[in-house]
Amino acid sequence: MEKKYYIAVDCEGVACAVGQSGAGLGNGENYRFACRQAAREAAAAARALFDSGAAEVLVWDAHGTGVNLDYDLLDPRCRILLGAGHRGRFVGLEPDWTAVLFIGYHAMEGTRDAVLAHTFSSKTFQSYRLNGQPAGELAIDGAYAGELGVPVLFCASDDRCVDEARAFFGPVAAVETKRSLSWTSAISRHPAAVCEDIYRTVLDAARRGPQVPPYRLPSPLPVEIRYQRMDLASQSSLVDRDGNPFAFTDAFTRAGVVDSVRDLF
Repeated sequence: MEKKYYIAVDCEGVACAVGQSGAGLGNGENYRFACRQAAREAAAAARALFDSGAAEVLVWDAHGTGVNLDYDLLDPRCRILLGAGHRGRFVGLEPDWTAVLFIGYHAMEGTRDAVLAHTFSSKTFQSYRLNGQPAGELAIDGAYAGELGVPVLFCASDDRCVDEARAFFGPVAAVETKRSLSWTSAISRHPAAVCEDIYRTVLDAARRGPQVPPYRLPSPLPVEIRYQRMDLASQSSLVDRDGNPFAFTDAFTRAGVVDSVRDLF
């Protein structure tokens, strides 16, 4: 069977990305560096996958509105998912894909002193809870792929996010890009050294194959989302498995039971 891999790329977790005080990653010079470094880290992973015999590698620009990376830095054999407006996560992912990889993801909202930690939007959400447990983008996207039977092969990010990945997925291959000090500070490894480590680690992981099973959440799935403001909670359009709007548990929090994590998108 041909090996096919999906690399999901965010920008906050890459080497030397710390954003702007009070503004998250923002859109300044550190954001522009993070976009280049995210592309370099994804390129290192993709090159390792192709060198291990991959027939296809799809790179997903998963940050913000999906137009961030310096695409010229990617391996020309990659296909690239970018932009916004499509429905769902992991467009085109099918059960016959070999694995997904996470580059540049970050710890979930509420992780103390984790660099640029948030869940989808720090301006919108205080927290997500799935099946009664806190969950961030990493777990949600891992579960999204897991519903198709596709496991996680690799994660590269800061120390808090790597710990989160292993807490959810098990002993997944990983590279630590930096050590968190606060929401907008870290002690980072050199960007070139991180890329070299990603290449070596992904090459070894791809040759061995995924070491963890697909990450799955139960069905039906209880979901609780706490918003930053009461008006944002009121505007939520999520519906439960019976087609009813998510209930209010307090002025900031909506909750309901869905069939699948895919119903959240």
